[in-house]
Amino acid sequence: MMKIKRLFKSKLMVFCIQILILLISSVIFNYRIQIDFDLSTDPRAGEQQFIIQFLANVILYNTSFGFLYINITWVIVSLLPILIFNNYRKAYSMNLTTFFFPNFFFYVFYWRYSMTSFSSALPTFLVGTIALAITILFISIGLSLIFKLIRNFRNDEKKEDIKEIELKNSSECPQCGTKFNSKPKYCYNCNSHLKEELGE
Repeated sequence: MMKIKRLFKSKLMVFCIQILILLISSVIFNYRIQIDFDLSTDPRAGEQQFIIQFLANVILYNTSFGFLYINITWVIVSLLPILIFNNYRKAYSMNLTTFFFPNFFFYVFYWRYSMTSFSSALPTFLVGTIALAITILFISIGLSLIFKLIRNFRNDEKKEDIKEIELKNSSECPQCGTKFNSKPKYCYNCNSHLKEELGE
């Protein structure tokens, strides 16, 4: 059981789940952004175009729907490390790593395969990429700190409840003043019958 928990809390597993969520959501919602390729590129190289297009579908947008879809998807994906790791540094480093992975390969593949189209589209793509990275960073840090405050508040409430329970169950011998963390029948110090002395 502990090994399974450690596996799910490993960065590699979280990364794989995040990428899987991105890919599944892209397929389910059939989101597609139009990527232009140079006319001089080999039209038979369909696999390269497919990979570039597929990577673009999880990181880029050029419409209002695309903006909402990409941002909401990445916010949902960013929640996973926030909920798993009780540490905002781990959360935002994990989220930025996951964000870097598809962006890096998209830009490298697109540049190498279709340099002219890449050069013309680069400024637009970079603005969107930087804006999304900043959003993910703020979401990761902000939500991590909020969840930490909530956890601390709940822990404080639990501590108060435990103290109340301890106080309710504690007692004191009226004869010798010995304190107990429970309500015994007899005082082990003076052998007084506590229930009678306490009027129970």
